Amino acid sequence: MKKEKEVPTVKCAVLAFCFSILTLMSACAAAPAEASGMQTEQIAAMETTTKNEKADTHVAEVEETVTSEEAEEPASLVYDTSMQYNAAALADGDEILGGTYIAEGDDESVLEASGSVQASVTGAVLQKIGGSASSADASSFRGVNAGVRVYGNAVVSLTDCEILATAPNATGVFAYEDGVIYMDNCTVNVTGGGAGGVQVAGGGTLIGQNLTVTSASKAAIRSDRGGGTLILDGGSYTSTGSNGCPAIYSTADITVRNADCISENSRAVIIEGKNSVTLENCTLIGNDQSTKEGSIKANVLLYQSASGDAGVGTSIFTMTGGSMTSQSGAMFYCTNTASKVYLTDAELILSEDGTLLIVSAGRWGKDGRNGGNCAFAAQDQTLEGDILVDSISTLVLDLTNSSYTGAIQGEGSVSVTMDAASTWTLTGDSYITSLSGDLSGLNLNGYSLYVNGVAYAA
Repeated sequence: MKKEKEVPTVKCAVLAFCFSILTLMSACAAAPAEASGMQTEQIAAMETTTKNEKADTHVAEVEETVTSEEAEEPASLVYDTSMQYNAAALADGDEILGGTYIAEGDDESVLEASGSVQASVTGAVLQKIGGSASSADASSFRGVNAGVRVYGNAVVSLTDCEILATAPNATGVFAYEDGVIYMDNCTVNVTGGGAGGVQVAGGGTLIGQNLTVTSASKAAIRSDRGGGTLILDGGSYTSTGSNGCPAIYSTADITVRNADCISENSRAVIIEGKNSVTLENCTLIGNDQSTKEGSIKANVLLYQSASGDAGVGTSIFTMTGGSMTSQSGAMFYCTNTASKVYLTDAELILSEDGTLLIVSAGRWGKDGRNGGNCAFAAQDQTLEGDILVDSISTLVLDLTNSSYTGAIQGEGSVSVTMDAASTWTLTGDSYITSLSGDLSGLNLNGYSLYVNGVAYAA
């Protein structure tokens, strides 16, 4: 995809050579037959000079050609926005400006880059409108059939681009296997089944700002097997699909700042296994419509499945500032994994269910060993709603300069710690196993608090 450069001609050198020959011929014709030895020497000197000039001209021509070839650089690819082009593999140094790219083949991406490639795409329209992936796993784990696919150490920047994926199993933008994607002010719209909006897997990295991402089947912000790093700042991310289509699905380290994240018909966030989601000054809205048997509705799910897509370990959810709304079910649900929840000055808006947190067994894991273990830390935070902990689960609740209004139904191990600036106002009889810290802010509010089976006396 390079434009060839013409090697400059050497017309001036040829003309100079011809002029020298004509001058020499004129001089010889004008010389008398009895020319002196000095004249003969002058003519010989002119011949020598002419030969040298010819040689110099030839050298200059060769040097000019070599210089031109050495100076040739990959040309920027400048396309007319009214023109349409086929799918392409990006080469190192490519700069696509404008144009519409279309991909319709199986396992084919609109633009793909791998290996030692650095390229940029600005103002282009990228459409994956046909073809399917060889398998759902190839699509989810490696990005096969995605609109834009970057892997194998390649680095690609997308600026002011529109990405449309209507084909089945066609993710919008996918970074895989140490590939890096930078995105700025782009729109991604995924309407095909079995695929998400922007995604990393296998160690890929995607960093974007001011994106508008919509996905109709899987998460707008997504990762899969092998994880990676996904950092987004600004923009909006909306999932419109039914059950299993959250705004954010994490098997990686995902950070979102100053953005709107909305799931119209599913949980807002799902974190699987040893992975994390960090939100800063975001608006998060979920509407869990789970219908599977044994499902517990919740806005944020922290869990471990048996799929092998995420390593076993602690799921971490961190939210600073912003707001989170649950339109259905509890706000948080931890099951079959260890988890940590950190909240700082975030507004929580509960559903009519009125439950803040559930830590319990569910439909994942082995019965009797699939409870949750949750460490829940609130700082400068207002908390409301009931907390439920089943008999095979544990909860550590730490309140720092925070207020909690609600009841704790703890069948398993539940410990609560409060500092002097924190309060707990009961809204029902509560059962925990330990209570520590400064308890001056504890308000029984007419209810009973049982600590390790013994009624607490203020």
